[in-house]
Amino acid sequence: MRKIIREYRLGDMQAYYISTEDQRQVELLLIPAGEKIDISKMGNNGFDSMVQLKLVGDIYNDTYAMGNTMRNSETVRRLKYVEQVVQKSGNKTDISTYLSDSRGYEIIHHLLYKKGTPYLKVYCEFKNQSEEAAVLEMFESFSLSGISSALFSGSEERMRLHRIRSVWSAEGRIESIPLEDLQLETAWDPHAVRCEKFGQVGSMPVNKFFPFAALEDMENHIFWGVQIACPASWQIEAYRKEESLALSGGLADRDFGHWYKEIPKGGEFSTPKAIISVCKGDSVDILSHRLTAYALEGLENAPLIEKELPIIFNEYCTTWGNPSAENIGEILNAIKDKGFSYFVIDCGWYKEKNIPWDESMGDYNVSGELFPEGLGKTAADIRRAGMVPGIWFEIETAGRASEAYHMEEHLIKKDGKVLTSYARRFWDMRDPWVQDYLEKKVIRLLKMYDFGYMKIDYNETIGIGCDGAESLGEGLRQNMECSKRFIEQIKKQVNGIVLENCASGGHRLEPGLMSQMSMASFSDAHECIEIPIIAANLHRVIHPAQSQIWAVIRKGDSIQRIVYSLCSTFLGRMCLSGDVTELSQDQWNMIEKGMGFYKKIVPVIRKGCTYRFGSDIKSYRHPEGWQGIVRIGEQGKILAVLHTFRGMVPNEIEITIPEYSQDKTYSILEVYAEDSRCIRVEGGSIIYYPSEELEAVTVLIQCRTHFSMQ
Repeated sequence: MRKIIREYRLGDMQAYYISTEDQRQVELLLIPAGEKIDISKMGNNGFDSMVQLKLVGDIYNDTYAMGNTMRNSETVRRLKYVEQVVQKSGNKTDISTYLSDSRGYEIIHHLLYKKGTPYLKVYCEFKNQSEEAAVLEMFESFSLSGISSALFSGSEERMRLHRIRSVWSAEGRIESIPLEDLQLETAWDPHAVRCEKFGQVGSMPVNKFFPFAALEDMENHIFWGVQIACPASWQIEAYRKEESLALSGGLADRDFGHWYKEIPKGGEFSTPKAIISVCKGDSVDILSHRLTAYALEGLENAPLIEKELPIIFNEYCTTWGNPSAENIGEILNAIKDKGFSYFVIDCGWYKEKNIPWDESMGDYNVSGELFPEGLGKTAADIRRAGMVPGIWFEIETAGRASEAYHMEEHLIKKDGKVLTSYARRFWDMRDPWVQDYLEKKVIRLLKMYDFGYMKIDYNETIGIGCDGAESLGEGLRQNMECSKRFIEQIKKQVNGIVLENCASGGHRLEPGLMSQMSMASFSDAHECIEIPIIAANLHRVIHPAQSQIWAVIRKGDSIQRIVYSLCSTFLGRMCLSGDVTELSQDQWNMIEKGMGFYKKIVPVIRKGCTYRFGSDIKSYRHPEGWQGIVRIGEQGKILAVLHTFRGMVPNEIEITIPEYSQDKTYSILEVYAEDSRCIRVEGGSIIYYPSEELEAVTVLIQCRTHFSMQ
């Protein structure tokens, strides 16, 4: 039988710690505050620990678990609850639950809450207090159990899993699947394990899926969700045995991610953090808003210049990997005094003549041909033009045309051979020589030329892992942790540096790396018509204040096309590139109007909640229909960004403003469109009259609430 041993009110969430009568294991149940629970509905035998780990040699879970899941192994069954300690410091609370194994192992489960936040952080520690080494082959960051079953009886056709897919230049596609389609309903005899395990293997943590999952009770409108802060291989498991449904995840285990780790006598190991939340709502977007609020912790410590989300110019889609003192000078003459704050010199500044930029990384010697007077002069020219100079690095790799490519003793190996992709090899970031080399090549250059912005790119994945540790997966984990430490060195040594997280566009958009940097490249879909679709998708997994969205302007672009491109950037951080030295005055007038509009909507981008409307878009390359994104900000400000795509576009589109009530009135503050008469607000509705395919409009609305005297 189960019993509640502790419960905590954490903002609008309620956490229950549930144990067996003999207080052996502990479950964690998280529900919206105010909901009533009945733990008797969680089943009689299917106890599911909030700590999930497995040691080599211990017995697997029963009934078809092996190769499917390592959850609820003998390691878990041996655990016994010891105590719970609550530590409070200011507005922060750490609930630490101690469990032990008679063999000499201690596990500490941490649940962290910061007052006023809509999420919790969870991680676990393993301490080996035995007389010999222990080998972990699975150790997850979090596990939530009793999902839905503790609240309501019956689960047929009521629950579904949301996860978010990602491929290059089409990031963030949501997938919503009923549990029955995943075969996560129980059989006639509920003894068999049901488990849907998914994740990503390699050093691009958003290459296939985002480290995100949500379970939805569709009948009662409750969502449970998680993001995992992990720069390497990770996994998430939706698990069922009997009626109780569980969600867990963290580092990819031995089965999934080729990971196991030896913990010596007296040693310890901690998992990555998971960000979790639960809420009531009508859309998974409400849950996503709560999870992405975690980014605000990092943004609080961002350089002061970042407070207003300044506009970026990046020359990549102007020079296509061939920047030079000459062409940068021409660009500066065209864009100075137009409101840009950052000017980023992208890839290629180091390349030799006739060698592609993506085969030359690693040596990072400034090209004398491209910059005959040195890079310092160009950086100074950027500052004289009123902008902060930025520069691109791919710090962790070496291209095949570089000398670094042949420094094999300092490169990652797999099975004793240098790990090589088509054109890249990888520095072993655990090697002190490599750290010293990169300090000289990267950090010293940043300081020498007074760069205030750095774009950190990463354009290949290591795969399952590398040599140098007890397992390939552990080698990968160690390497990526050392990469993160080098990023911290950059921030420590280059005061006020603004960092951009890029990996072939959006392949590194995970919470851990995002917390280290100010913003991220949202995608490599630089000038595609699907940009607003991808940009809107990413509101579910990264905060829009960190999502750098490109508008690439071409000399042949119509005013309609310019508006379409600029409106896309209003879904995050504005970045421009393209044929800026060849634009007409009419084109510049519309661009500058958009830049002015962007600066007015920054407060809504920084703090707001996103709602989606529009067509069910299947093809991203050939989208049909329309999309409307409404973001409710503070002080009554509302932002609406609408795009039409191809196909049958309706003559009139009406969107009911979220959170509408009869005591509210709405008025338009400003419109950005080719023709501002195309949109109006009436009552609680936004009404848009599109005239063509591939057009857009953005409107800033003021909401006022009227209180009646009773």
